Amino acid sequence: MSELIEKAATAKQASFKLATLPSDLKNKALEAIAAALEANKDSIFEANSADLQAAEEARLEKPIIKRLKFQDEKLRDSVEGIKSLITLEDPVGKVKLHTTLDDGLELYRVTCPIGVIGVIFESRPDALVQIASLCLKSGNAVFLKGGSEAANSNKILADIIYKAGVESGLPEGWLNLMTTRGEISEMLKLDEYLDLIIPRGSNAFVQYIMQNTSIAVLGHADGVCHTYIHKDADPAKALKVAVDAKTQYVSVCNATETFLVDRELEDTLLVQLVDTLRNAGVELYGDESMQEKFGALPAEEWHHEYLDMKCSIKVVSGLDEAVEHINRYGSGHTDAIITEDKEAAEKFMLAVDSGSVLVNCSTRFADGFRYGFGAEVGVSTSKIHARGPVGLEGLVSYKYKIYGSGNIVGDYASGARTFKHIHHDI
Repeated sequence: MSELIEKAATAKQASFKLATLPSDLKNKALEAIAAALEANKDSIFEANSADLQAAEEARLEKPIIKRLKFQDEKLRDSVEGIKSLITLEDPVGKVKLHTTLDDGLELYRVTCPIGVIGVIFESRPDALVQIASLCLKSGNAVFLKGGSEAANSNKILADIIYKAGVESGLPEGWLNLMTTRGEISEMLKLDEYLDLIIPRGSNAFVQYIMQNTSIAVLGHADGVCHTYIHKDADPAKALKVAVDAKTQYVSVCNATETFLVDRELEDTLLVQLVDTLRNAGVELYGDESMQEKFGALPAEEWHHEYLDMKCSIKVVSGLDEAVEHINRYGSGHTDAIITEDKEAAEKFMLAVDSGSVLVNCSTRFADGFRYGFGAEVGVSTSKIHARGPVGLEGLVSYKYKIYGSGNIVGDYASGARTFKHIHHDI
């Protein structure tokens, strides 16, 4: 038996224990983890500095290095996220349905943990903290595999979090860190032990995971997000939102990658948008008209995730073309409309087929922490089980519980008794 299989078997047993833990014990563990991270910050920063130096020497791209950094600000945000998570209601054990089937026969649908979750994420050490914390709160055991660029940071964070959790009463094996790429292939075969895999990465990578495992997979391939500026947009509002949506943090999946602008604004607001984005340091791509009029570079493909100070701009004939473009070239992640026309806004939100649709605000709001979920393990563009930012509620399933009093099906099959099916408000 390989070491990974042994860890998976232990994690499976740990998941059964985690499912029964009371809320106060899980919150106590989260408090201990937050305190341990702060107490060991010097060691964490030292490990992260080693990763950053190696990344610089390897001449990795700037967006990767930015995601990799885990110093004072990221630690502060991570601890704040954990403390916010503590205040949230426990997602386990919530009654979602109650039906009286008959006298003395009550049916309940109650939330429960998924079990053992494997999460493969990019070079963001803060993602490890968020994922581990969410899995703990939702009563799931977890396997973590981060990018090799963050190897030192991930190891020390995982060690600190695991130790603080176990010392607080969590079962051995509740958290496991995978360190080699080969372990991913091995993990995909562990359908006896793992219940769900959440991959975060390129489209090709997510497709590889889906095609090479029989374990359920939940994830999104990329974030090709759009901001559509409608003809009835407020100019000042549109420019303010556009800059934030593109530049506030470029190397994340909810940053806007394509702006769609109504043709009626071609000689007015579009000119301002181009100037504003360029002044902010954004390189522009577009179709032939954008190239001729504004000197934009050719947009070779509209389904493109830049993750950089770059974006595409396309002029559209109106709302219908904008929606058609988004549904064809978007990734189902997050898309926004800027308009003062409430009817147009509602039509956009109804017609766009994405996990998050926004009106008059930045696509950067599509985030588990900003939604009040505590944090997120990722963003799902699936329509099954969980969609959009996956927080606590996305990490639980449910089971049906029936409380009887000696009832038998034979009575109903014979017609001696009939079901009442009284549905109760929850």
